[in-house]
Amino acid sequence: MYNMTFEELSGDYSQERMDSVAKALEEVLTSALPQGCITVGVYEAAKSLNVDPDNVVLCILATDDEDVKDVALQIHFTLIQAFCCENDINILRVNNTRRLAEILGGGGGGKQSGGEPMDLHCVLVTSPHSTSWKDPALSKVNRFCRESRCMDQWVPIINLPER
Repeated sequence: MYNMTFEELSGDYSQERMDSVAKALEEVLTSALPQGCITVGVYEAAKSLNVDPDNVVLCILATDDEDVKDVALQIHFTLIQAFCCENDINILRVNNTRRLAEILGGGGGGKQSGGEPMDLHCVLVTSPHSTSWKDPALSKVNRFCRESRCMDQWVPIINLPER
């Protein structure tokens, strides 16, 4: 019998695996969007989490390089992460907000209907009330989040690949 070391287990997060999870996340977002199961924006997400946390199936925190210096945003992230951990909501960090805007904006460049840019720093995926959502892509993302927590990486970071 062969026992794997921690380093070998961590090595399971190969580029191929990360790309697979990123693709699954993209599938989750594109299937949830037409169902109205996406909440976009830090403040909107906080309101949604306060009203119905049991309905949230995934929390995505997105940043770019310049966002790291935004102290207020980092405080919001810390509070949202704590709330999600307390309520057993899976969390992912995404480091490509431009790609996230393409996925959620449908080519609109991440603009809202009024022409204002969307606040993509926090995106919640909720479960539709009408059906129990059994999405294999969501299961894959959730499994990745659970495995990351087992390795003490509570908020795994993935990169959404460019198209």
